[in-house]
Amino acid sequence: MVNGTDQQGRDESPEERADRQWQELVQEIRVAQTGVQILFGFLLTVVFAPVFASLAQTEKTIYVVTVVLGSLATGALIGPVAFHRLVSGRRIKPEAVAWAARLTSTGLVLLLATCTSALLLVLRVATDNALATWLVSGVFTWYVLCWFLLPLWARIRYTANR
Repeated sequence: MVNGTDQQGRDESPEERADRQWQELVQEIRVAQTGVQILFGFLLTVVFAPVFASLAQTEKTIYVVTVVLGSLATGALIGPVAFHRLVSGRRIKPEAVAWAARLTSTGLVLLLATCTSALLLVLRVATDNALATWLVSGVFTWYVLCWFLLPLWARIRYTANR
């Protein structure tokens, strides 16, 4: 920050920056929370479907792993809300933003694992195992590209000279 202006050219105090960053983060979390909650809700119902009992042990294990991953992702993506609620009014907004960002990043990685695992389960049941593995590998690569590599590339490319 130079003369009250940060590297983005904004004239804001650290508190104002934390407020802005918090609002941006909350908007991002809303999208991820909705997706993970819907996916997790559907996952919780699978065990009650009549066909579940006839699945092979491998598919049941994949299901259990998927449900646990979904639960962890849900916790990480809802965590920033609980964190904010517990520290609200304590004048530590910049620290709260930093911790919420960490929880959100963790939640996105867990959501990636949940989506990949759920897809593996569905495709193993719907196709032969070899095809399922290739399809899941391709989708996993796509998620990593869209969610992590492209943003990191843009971050490096467009902020290197600033």
